[in-house]
Amino acid sequence: MTVRRHGRSLRAVGVAAGLLLTLAVAPGSAVGAYAGEDCAPGSSSGLRAKPGGHAHDPNELTGKQVAARERDMKAQLAAKRERGNAQFTSATVPTVVHVIMEDETRAGGNLPDQMINAQMDVLNDAFAGQTGGADTGFRFDLVKVTRTVNPTWYTVTPSSRVERQMKSALREGGAETLNVYVAGIGGGLLGWAYFPKQKLNPLDGVVVLNESLPGGTAEPYDEGDTVTHEAGHWLNLYHTFQGGCNGPGDRVDDTAAEASPAFGCPEGRDTCVKQAGADPIHNFMDYSEDACMYEFTAGQAQRMQDAWTAYRAA
Repeated sequence: MTVRRHGRSLRAVGVAAGLLLTLAVAPGSAVGAYAGEDCAPGSSSGLRAKPGGHAHDPNELTGKQVAARERDMKAQLAAKRERGNAQFTSATVPTVVHVIMEDETRAGGNLPDQMINAQMDVLNDAFAGQTGGADTGFRFDLVKVTRTVNPTWYTVTPSSRVERQMKSALREGGAETLNVYVAGIGGGLLGWAYFPKQKLNPLDGVVVLNESLPGGTAEPYDEGDTVTHEAGHWLNLYHTFQGGCNGPGDRVDDTAAEASPAFGCPEGRDTCVKQAGADPIHNFMDYSEDACMYEFTAGQAQRMQDAWTAYRAA
């Protein structure tokens, strides 16, 4: 058993059996709950299904898709370096949270400010390394909260006409602004996100289940790490299990190879026995329960910094 300190609470973690699915796809599609354009048109890139949900990831990246995305990021970085603006020191990300409600009651999705502020604390603690991992150099500044009553948007699903309508109406800022949409999302999902790309995707941003925020009812996914995971996709991280045991995997050297997503918190799990290291079940980019996830690695921090420079920095 392990105990995870998240700067806000302690929870004992055993080997749980809850189901969690996280998806990641290419630029322009969604990265489901964990959900990008290297995928089929209108597909999502990182989906995370809540317990008991039947959603699956139809857009798990192929090796060809990953290779294309990697070539594109290298080209973008090279172009920035030529212009002399490829040096990353730190980044404060303006963050806008859009609360989508079925009605104005708490049961209808009207989350209190306390939950939103707690979510920002969770996000900042994770990216600052305060929960046990690397300091990524990113901080998130809540600049605005919007509240919208719209029963149709409330059950939004990835890459749908409804999602396009919602984001067209509500999205704020440029590529550097993280827009987080909080709703009673459909499809049995916890959330999804979109990878960065050269031209700002109209669907850019993160969508999460409202009850996955700290203090919500989506136990054991109620400590706010769905937003953390999706923000990782928004900054170009793949799942730790991308590519399985063979090849370059998630393109990060200090995350051990992993054959498949981890569910619950299976301490000591090792699905790639011929490669060094146990499965990175505590990494924010796996599918573990919130109380089991507590770190980004230094390699992931560097990858996010490169992606910020390539796609999101001015």
